[in-house]
Amino acid sequence: MAPSVPRTRAAASLRMKQIALHNQDRTIRRLRVQLATRRRGLATMKKELEDTQVALEASHKVIAGLTEIGLSMSKKIERMKVKKQQVRANHVEGHQKFQVRIHEAEDSMQAQHLLIEALVDEKDSLLQTIHGLQEANNAPAPFDGDWEEEPEEEPEEEDIEDIPLGEGEIDDE
Repeated sequence: MAPSVPRTRAAASLRMKQIALHNQDRTIRRLRVQLATRRRGLATMKKELEDTQVALEASHKVIAGLTEIGLSMSKKIERMKVKKQQVRANHVEGHQKFQVRIHEAEDSMQAQHLLIEALVDEKDSLLQTIHGLQEANNAPAPFDGDWEEEPEEEPEEEDIEDIPLGEGEIDDE
């Protein structure tokens, strides 16, 4: 029995080494599968990262474009505000000039009215003087039958109201 024991030990040792190699082989295959899975995962993550980077760059371009549009709009709004202020100032100035013209016209009409009253009074005075001279000279009155004195009419004075200073709207009534 002695010679078979070392062979049994050698066979057992060899069988143990084969089992160990088989286990190592399975471990290596399992680790290779895990490595391949992780590499695929890393490749997928790399592709996702690249896609995300492309999307991020596109977002930055869109944000830059929107910022530029926003700045342009802000400038346009400021120009519109300045233009609105200018229009309002021009409206106020035109309104003031119009009010001055109205007052000048009223003053002119009042002066003309006073001048007409003065001329009527002077005409009456001249007629009285002529009648007085005719009576003093016993002369016939040349204007007795031909002269028709027009009745004095009081001119209707239209009160022109001050136009209120509004927001730029013209109300035609």
